[in-house]
Amino acid sequence: MIKAIALDDEPLALEILQSLCAEVEYIDLQKTFTKSDEAFKYLKKYPVDLLFLDINMPSISGLDFYKKLPHKTMVIFTTAYSEFAVEGFTLSATDYLLKPISFSRFQQAAEKALQHWKTQNQNLEQQYLFIRADYSLIKILFSDILYIEGLDDYLKIHIQNQKTVVARMTLKVLLQKLPSTEFIRVHRSFIIPISKIEKIRNKMIHIHEAEIPISTSYEAAFFEILNQK
Repeated sequence: MIKAIALDDEPLALEILQSLCAEVEYIDLQKTFTKSDEAFKYLKKYPVDLLFLDINMPSISGLDFYKKLPHKTMVIFTTAYSEFAVEGFTLSATDYLLKPISFSRFQQAAEKALQHWKTQNQNLEQQYLFIRADYSLIKILFSDILYIEGLDDYLKIHIQNQKTVVARMTLKVLLQKLPSTEFIRVHRSFIIPISKIEKIRNKMIHIHEAEIPISTSYEAAFFEILNQK
């Protein structure tokens, strides 16, 4: 469910937004505001996913209000003036709705917000994984992994500033759990995170104090990915 609030100096415009949001099952419009200072205080204390924001307000423009926000929030600008559209999109707005807002146009903007929200949450979910080892489920951040070493049906996950985790699992199975844009297999016994490579010399990858060989069968794919970075 997308958590949202709306800010508009016109109460009628807020009523219309409330009725539009009520027709979309995945948007939870939690509060509405006619005063920008009250909305700003609320957002500092209760961050939301989406902000419906009028541009032409007496105390502060919606564009300036959005620039002041302390954290990243999706925004759908609403206004009766089309000349603000270009500047709205330069602020990476999710969409721009021209008043009066039809339901079909609102639904289109809501769908954009939903897709963006799903992408954001998917990325958050992909920051770690759980590995069963030592009779426990151990949470390992992708960003902490130095490299992974395979030993038959076991593997060692070498972790920055932490004890190495030994788990009963194959490299093939683990590779499917890792983000393909960040991790690559370079040898039948090694998976590495591309971001941790310090240097490559004589077909040896240097990560921290380890030297990891690049095997002939993985060499072409490895260097092709490096050239794309």
